Amino acid sequence: MASRREEQQESARLRVMRLLSDNPKISTRGVADAVGISNGAAYYVLRALVEKGFVKLESFSNNARKGQYAYLLTSKGIGEKSLLTHRFIKRKRVEFEALRIEIMALEKEISLKEAKIEQPLCTEK
Repeated sequence: MASRREEQQESARLRVMRLLSDNPKISTRGVADAVGISNGAAYYVLRALVEKGFVKLESFSNNARKGQYAYLLTSKGIGEKSLLTHRFIKRKRVEFEALRIEIMALEKEISLKEAKIEQPLCTEK
């Protein structure tokens, strides 16, 4: 079982990979803003994805700002994104089931309390 930190890192990688597949020309700052992480964390995630071979950098050849790149998912990256998506869905289904059970218990608790409130108080004869 993955730790909470590993789950958060995996979730951030998945969000970044989904974002890159939709918008490969996004800046590091754009990634950070969209995913809700710091610029440094976005840079770290992007660099790690490139180093692992999940993403490749491609320079904009006709761009006046030569420092801009496109982040393209590789075939290995597409496979990793699919794997991360499956694990994400599995984890969320487990969380959903736990929430469903908790909600049912709370609803039962409320109905019991409401039933007690609705019962007439003992009246003196």
